[in-house]
Amino acid sequence: MSYKAPLRDMQFVLYEVLNGDQILPALPGYEDATREIMDAMLTEGAKLSENVLAPLNASGDREGCQYNPETKLVTVPKGFKEAYKQFAEAGWTALASPVEYGGQGLPHTLNTLAEEMVCSANLSLGMYPGLTHGAINALTSYGTDELKETYLPRLISGEWTGTMCLTEPQCGTDLGLIRTKAEPQADGSYAISGTKIWITGGEHDMVDNIIHLVLAKLPDAPASAKGISLFLVPKFLEDGSRNPAFCGGLEHKMGIKGSATCVMNFEQAKGWLIGEPNKGLQAMFVMMNSARLMVGLQGLGIAEAAYQTSLGFAKDRLQSRSLAGPQEPEKPADSIIVHPDVRRMLLRQKATIEGSRAMAYFTNLQLDIAHKAETAEEREQADDMVQLLTPVVKAFLTDEGFFCANDGLQLMGGAGFTQDWPLEQYVRDSRITRIYEGTNGIQALDLVGRKLGIAGGRPVKRYFAMLDQYMKDYADAPHVAELKAAKDRLQKATMWLMQNGMMDREQAGAAATPYLRLFALTTVAYFWSRMAKVAQEQLDGGSTETHFYQAKIKTAHFFMSKLLPQTESLLTEIEAGKESLMALDVAEF
Repeated sequence: MSYKAPLRDMQFVLYEVLNGDQILPALPGYEDATREIMDAMLTEGAKLSENVLAPLNASGDREGCQYNPETKLVTVPKGFKEAYKQFAEAGWTALASPVEYGGQGLPHTLNTLAEEMVCSANLSLGMYPGLTHGAINALTSYGTDELKETYLPRLISGEWTGTMCLTEPQCGTDLGLIRTKAEPQADGSYAISGTKIWITGGEHDMVDNIIHLVLAKLPDAPASAKGISLFLVPKFLEDGSRNPAFCGGLEHKMGIKGSATCVMNFEQAKGWLIGEPNKGLQAMFVMMNSARLMVGLQGLGIAEAAYQTSLGFAKDRLQSRSLAGPQEPEKPADSIIVHPDVRRMLLRQKATIEGSRAMAYFTNLQLDIAHKAETAEEREQADDMVQLLTPVVKAFLTDEGFFCANDGLQLMGGAGFTQDWPLEQYVRDSRITRIYEGTNGIQALDLVGRKLGIAGGRPVKRYFAMLDQYMKDYADAPHVAELKAAKDRLQKATMWLMQNGMMDREQAGAAATPYLRLFALTTVAYFWSRMAKVAQEQLDGGSTETHFYQAKIKTAHFFMSKLLPQTESLLTEIEAGKESLMALDVAEF
């Protein structure tokens, strides 16, 4: 099976459900983002993903990256360097980057669609430009003019790649514990010393230079996270000399083996401060928020690829007869797609993927509005949605990406467990997405502990107002009753958190993960109601795409009747509180 970009589904969400072809060109600076331009971009992105990136996915997994301990250099799998060069030269690294530094200045939303296709086709290869995008965002927001002029053009063109160097052997999420030091030098630079681990693209042979964005502490910095600064540390300096930032080895991983995950040793490496001293976390979160939305798309991309493979298998594989009687009597058995349990797995994939796609595209569209809208009120409202939904997109889409890959493998039986089919790789590759850029438990804590309380709860109030307005304006839309029931449960859970979590932080921690899932399912229900509404309107208007729109309506019904009821048990779990979680003494485990 080979990957085919789901262009019609992508266009349906972007244009018909979210009206992106009207909203984006109306934003200042995005006038060129016409439907014609967007369709051309989608078509070319599909060709690149299908014909250049996807064919290297399995071979890259088998070969992996190779480390030479003598030279401390890393080589990527065969074909990766050439594919990356083609990717960069076609302008994909520059798509949503600033025009003044060589970017195309197109909406972030379009980059989102491109990232989904790349992640479906070859997640490992997509990691390299993906992390560079985060480095570009941080440098654009906080770098000095000199640093921007020196580094942004080549990062944006793809001639160079970037990294995020955060984690250390003794600390991951608790970055206040980092030990990497930055010593001021007479020329205004800093000498960076320390070890970072799990650094994606820390060393490889696809480009001439790698630009590391490194968290470190100044000599007089506070001991906590308030003492973290951010530094730019290039592999090669402007004079061509080698900066002592070396790869100390590659991680031996479960998946994404074509992505070089490195131990990086900085040995008095020359670096420059980004942003203000001791305020590196502020700049880091620009990278992290960008990366979290990107990782959500990785989950979506893997889920789509897994669904396509398992659907093709289900249509072709003959086994047993339908419980309703033979469906293909001329054949020795029926295709397994006739069996209810196979349908359950396929529809669970389809409903989750298409609903998640709408949620992800909406969030990224809000990001463009937050950056470009003419009024401060519009920008604030859009940014509230981005802040609230970023941890939801990251956690839910990566959870479901893994679950969809697992469903696809299960559907294929023994074939799915073999390397003859890509499902076992999808399962392995997708598993990390639930862990990095903040584990999904951390995303849930971020939602409950930080995002719900922003500006006195303004974002979540606006979120509920958005749902209420939709249900008021379109009271006769499909599945409004189911959406209202889910929204009421989410509001009840939110009130429970406000009443209990503020007084007892362990209560908030215990409720965080089920609350995030309840939030996600409610949001996906909102978009499925909208999608079913649009589909029905198209059919009522005489559209000839009968099967396409009927499938949307029927899939919405499946989601509402089979998946959304989880919100009932999630509310029950939340209201049960922390007691059973915290009751055991450590010795009783």
